[in-house]
Amino acid sequence: MSLDIPSIQEIDGNGLRIAIIASRYNEALVDSLVHHACATLTAAGAEAPLIERVPGAAELPFAASTLAHHSLFDAIIVIGVVIAGDTNHHEIIGNSTASALLNISTSQKVPVINGILVVNNLAQAEARTGETINRGKEFAQAALEMAQFTKKWKTKNQ
Repeated sequence: MSLDIPSIQEIDGNGLRIAIIASRYNEALVDSLVHHACATLTAAGAEAPLIERVPGAAELPFAASTLAHHSLFDAIIVIGVVIAGDTNHHEIIGNSTASALLNISTSQKVPVINGILVVNNLAQAEARTGETINRGKEFAQAALEMAQFTKKWKTKNQ
């Protein structure tokens, strides 16, 4: 596992509206990511995020598209955990959702943070959703930074 994280930018989240859409599959792991993302957003001063739950990772792009279409949020974080099994299904889900989320973000002009962990085993998932390393914090920091980036450039066009 990479221990690298992006450099942290101090972002004033005051007034930012962030949505989190999370899978119910691998729920305990996903809940940890959601908890850390929410704590990071709150600490930055953002409004309490809207949290929506969907059955699995494959449903996350549709939910993100629905929320992005309504233009109510400065950023959307999608969170899921996909663990490899006996087939390559995890690769299909990882690739298709990543592509769909990128398309939603660029077409709707709303930052959509891909917080879907695609891992080979439970140990890898636990290593990324624990207290020492929790990618939920990074997803929230990315959402804050991209929301500020978007606001900055929207105001320059006016």
